[in-house]
Amino acid sequence: MATTTQSVFAFEDGDGKDKQLLGGKGANLCEMTQIGLNVPPGFVIATTACLDYLAAPEQGLPAALMEEVRAQMRAVEEKTGKGFGDPDNPLLVSVRSGSAMSMPGMMDTILNLGLNAATLQGEIRATGDARFGYDAYRRFIQLFGKVALGIDDAVFDTAFEAIKRAAHARQDVDLSARELEQVCERFLALVREHTGQPFPEDPYQQLELAIQAVFNSWQGKRAVDYRRQFHITPEMANGTAVNVVTMVFGNRGEDSATGVAFTRNPGTGENRLYGEYLVNAQGEDVVAGIRTPKPIDRLADEMPEMATALAELRDKLERHYREVQDFEFTIERGQLYCLQTRNGKMNATAMVRTSVEMVEEGLIERERALLRIAPDLLEQMLFPRLDPGVVAESVAQGLPASPGAASGIAVFDADRAEQLGREQGLKVILVREETKPEDIHGFFAAAGILTSRGGKTSHAAVVARGMGKPCVAGAEGISVDVERREARVGLTRFREGEIITIDGTSGKVYIGAIATVEPEFTAELGTLLGWADAHARLRVLANADTPDDARRARRYGAVGIGLARTERMFNDVERLPIVIEMIVAETPEQRQDALDRLLPLQRADFQSLFEVMSPNPVTIRLLDPPIHEFLPDAQVLEREIADLRALECGARGLGVLAGAMGLLHAEDTLRHEVDRARRLVEPALVEEAIAKKEAMLRKVRLLYETNPMLGHRGVRLGITFPEIYQMQVRAILEAAAECAKAGIEVHPQIKVPQVCTAQELRMVRASVETIHAEVAERYGAPVAFRFGTMIEVVRACMRAESLAEEADFFSFGTNDLTQATFSFSREDAENKFLPLYNQSGILQDNPFDVLDRKGVGKLMELAVEWGRRVKPNLHVGICGEHGGHPDSIAFCHQAGLDYVSCSGPRVPVARLAAAHAALAGRQ
Repeated sequence: MATTTQSVFAFEDGDGKDKQLLGGKGANLCEMTQIGLNVPPGFVIATTACLDYLAAPEQGLPAALMEEVRAQMRAVEEKTGKGFGDPDNPLLVSVRSGSAMSMPGMMDTILNLGLNAATLQGEIRATGDARFGYDAYRRFIQLFGKVALGIDDAVFDTAFEAIKRAAHARQDVDLSARELEQVCERFLALVREHTGQPFPEDPYQQLELAIQAVFNSWQGKRAVDYRRQFHITPEMANGTAVNVVTMVFGNRGEDSATGVAFTRNPGTGENRLYGEYLVNAQGEDVVAGIRTPKPIDRLADEMPEMATALAELRDKLERHYREVQDFEFTIERGQLYCLQTRNGKMNATAMVRTSVEMVEEGLIERERALLRIAPDLLEQMLFPRLDPGVVAESVAQGLPASPGAASGIAVFDADRAEQLGREQGLKVILVREETKPEDIHGFFAAAGILTSRGGKTSHAAVVARGMGKPCVAGAEGISVDVERREARVGLTRFREGEIITIDGTSGKVYIGAIATVEPEFTAELGTLLGWADAHARLRVLANADTPDDARRARRYGAVGIGLARTERMFNDVERLPIVIEMIVAETPEQRQDALDRLLPLQRADFQSLFEVMSPNPVTIRLLDPPIHEFLPDAQVLEREIADLRALECGARGLGVLAGAMGLLHAEDTLRHEVDRARRLVEPALVEEAIAKKEAMLRKVRLLYETNPMLGHRGVRLGITFPEIYQMQVRAILEAAAECAKAGIEVHPQIKVPQVCTAQELRMVRASVETIHAEVAERYGAPVAFRFGTMIEVVRACMRAESLAEEADFFSFGTNDLTQATFSFSREDAENKFLPLYNQSGILQDNPFDVLDRKGVGKLMELAVEWGRRVKPNLHVGICGEHGGHPDSIAFCHQAGLDYVSCSGPRVPVARLAAAHAALAGRQ
């Protein structure tokens, strides 16, 4: 950020590149002015002034700052030929927020500032339009009352709606000048009632209070929540600028309008102007959803000259910024003004398409196309859509404001959405007449948003698109009753707690839950990720345990499997009983018998993975978790044994009763019923079941560990029960040999978990080599394979040199390594103290989500350095959940790793992140 003692900058003078100092909006206003666009005159108060004020807000604005403001205001007066506070020719301004990072709707704006009893009459005389004057005044009183004086919006809304009902006015524009004058009088009275003071008449007092209010909004709840949700740090944006801009009016009559537009469609990326406008309206009417606007295409019919001018403005903005722009415009009496522009917030589909098309158009280069997309954004392209095979009738049609589909419990206020969605983990759909920035915490918790008013550029639509959440806006057939917590659609209604489904792609609303299907890769995404792979050094593999997982991972672009967890295969319903037999076996012979039955199943598992992933590598981790995890809980077993004993007693009793039927002279039918009941339960079978359950219970008690995650698991299990690992290794090598015999190229990799000493690896490797010799003899050819180790124990990092003597590759298991480094149990930490640690700044991130560079990362760097000191070509990767996190991938690139492995749906994210890391390294 530039070092300067100046705090206020005219649009002609401000540095349009310095968004840290001038905020994104202010910097763009300066830049637009300087490239010759028709921008109303104004100035920017820097973010540094905001931070100075917030350090001691009780002292008010510094006198020196207000002197600069007055000087700039005099300059605006000269440019416009109007006077601030002049009752004959009044200058009116807007006061708008704007931080370095775009935060749409999260901070405050005031329009028409400078109006009072005297300037109002001057405005009416100057325009000859009393209705326009009173309309501008009532908007100003309400906005100023809410933002600067802290009066609830509902106070004004209730009074306004009462006057509309009395006048039988359906819309705001139906009110006459006299009725709007009544609104102003009522609003002024409400200000006095709620503040004990009259509405401020001095324009400079209004301006000073407005500047303070905008500064204060930086610390408002919705702005703080937004920054926390989107991880906006002080380094990225610190404080808000204030933009003071000459008012131009879209509500001067039928030759005036206001609108919001994108240079390309933010939902699909289509290369055509996209937006909405309202004739005879102010900007807040469009973005707040107070009136449902018209699509921008209609402007060519109503104002053809303005449509041409708007198309020219669109082209100028894109050529200059080389980015899709989201801009606001006003038409005042046939004159087009550009009020602001910023990089357009788009969903992933639109970002990918525009990236590819702008490269093809020569507007940007491939590197910029890759870097303009945040890797995490690609997850949106994996969101579900409604199953086209399901026949369902929608109950309402709204505007498709943000694509995707979601089902959930209908809730009618943001607080309730947060309670049910975030705190109770339920899927909710937030249903509102129109949303306001105050609802932001409900957005974070909701699966989707439905509004009965507003358009595609309303607050709900813009925020939902930025979050990648489905949104249906302007569903005017729905009548929302927040007080009764229900909505009506014709004769149909749904109440809070009932499940509804919204389709943000079509704009349809359904009662009940509707099945969804996974989306498909677009051709543009394939192109973009191809560019990413060409720039990336890191290869991206997937964590996959089944052939279906592997096929999905390949579709996402994975070039191998970095982690196949054999314990997931053991949990299959058909083989779990065999696994249990293996665990409860009392002798090595019994255990081997169970393992012999598991061998062909495991071999088939591995062969399927090899076939699907050929010719890419498949890394199989030998059994890792404690074997007691495959057994039922001791208390469950105790209850089952007690129930079986009760059944055993019952069976004996039925036998006794059947034998006594002759003594009871019972009828034949009853005798047959008792005998049939006796034969239903065979005592010998019950006794056998009890014996099995008791054997399991003994084993569970025998295997009990105080801290099993630090106990008998991983390589320790493989050494104490070597036959388990021997079976798995044989299955891997035989599966590879079978594939080779069939002409299928395979590259198996055997990975040993929880290793802390080279002696462990040496023992397992000796067993592997013995089995490999047997398999090679049986199939007539050796099997090419790699043998490696997980690095997930701190001691393993410290002994990397000795481990590298035995291992062909290292694979960091950062989930366990993070637990070991911090001495945190993930489940306990995340449920108890980690949120507090993050909020209080003890830890900046959750280390289980974002790789801890300073601790875990340092251990990884040492292990890589020491391991390659012994074996320079040592292959090193990561297979924890961090393998799909962009910042963690950047670290892996810097640390010299060869690959990352993550869950299948994260593969596209990882591919783009790997390219970002490589490009950042070159810069």
